[in-house]
Amino acid sequence: MLDLTIATWDYDRIRPVLDGRVELSGCNLNYIILPPEECFYRAYILKEFEISEIGFIPYIVAKSQGLSAYSAIPVFLSRMFRHSCIYVRKDRGIEVPADLIGKKVGVVEYQMSAATWCRGFLKDIYGVDPSDIYWFQGGVNKPGRFEKFPLQLDANFPLQKIAEAATLSNLLENGELDAVISPEIPFCYHKKCKNIGRLFDNFAEIEREYFQATGIFPIMHALGIRNDIHSQNPWLVNTLYNAFNEAKNIAEQDLIETRALKIGLPWLFDHSLETKKIMGDDPWPYGIDANKKTLQKSLDYVKGQGLAKHNLEIKDLFV
Repeated sequence: MLDLTIATWDYDRIRPVLDGRVELSGCNLNYIILPPEECFYRAYILKEFEISEIGFIPYIVAKSQGLSAYSAIPVFLSRMFRHSCIYVRKDRGIEVPADLIGKKVGVVEYQMSAATWCRGFLKDIYGVDPSDIYWFQGGVNKPGRFEKFPLQLDANFPLQKIAEAATLSNLLENGELDAVISPEIPFCYHKKCKNIGRLFDNFAEIEREYFQATGIFPIMHALGIRNDIHSQNPWLVNTLYNAFNEAKNIAEQDLIETRALKIGLPWLFDHSLETKKIMGDDPWPYGIDANKKTLQKSLDYVKGQGLAKHNLEIKDLFV
């Protein structure tokens, strides 16, 4: 039996593996639940886990530089439309995306998946080029956040790190920043500060329109296998893919269970049916073929935003 530590967050789509309903044959499993930020640090920096959730865009950045200790498996644990994570000061005349041009915008990590997708759709749909914005990098609610891998930006690109003790939330609240892009909600938004709001108040409607126009459901995180473990146990990739795919299918059935709601949302069943009406019978697909459009757009954004040292193709991303 292979001793195996897996670290991910506590998603519904992993729980059948976590609780043993889906078994990893040939493995003695130690499953650790960690929030993504800690998971990524302990995997990317400390190389602690044999199998780990990994941020997908930083993985591409690292892979292009030969720095990734992990290789991705096309199990996409986290996906999310990111129109909801752009927060702005309402007293700076920012009403539409084009109003971000020339503004000071905070970002948790410039290379993080959420920020990369936001910059991508801001340019693709609204004509806002990343170079038209002054970028400030740092932790949103806790200080000290740093880029995990070297950036490949031009030397004069308008990006700087905030003070070590500062946070993006405080800088947005006190007016030193005009906007913040963050997957984590800034404390100043939670506090209902008068001048802090979202760029897209009707983000769900805009996200549905975005999917209907593009067919893209952005990938945030994938499952990664440490390279030394893969080289010693190449059979493990298919075992992991099949187990996590089965777990996802179980979780999707739970969303349409009507005998008793397994998740505490009163209209969960209706929401699930509406989602499938818009996105198809498998709105959260794993595998390469079903995700080629989204994967290619990920690579296009990494290349177009100057994040990659060498350009990669889809076939280069997975084992």
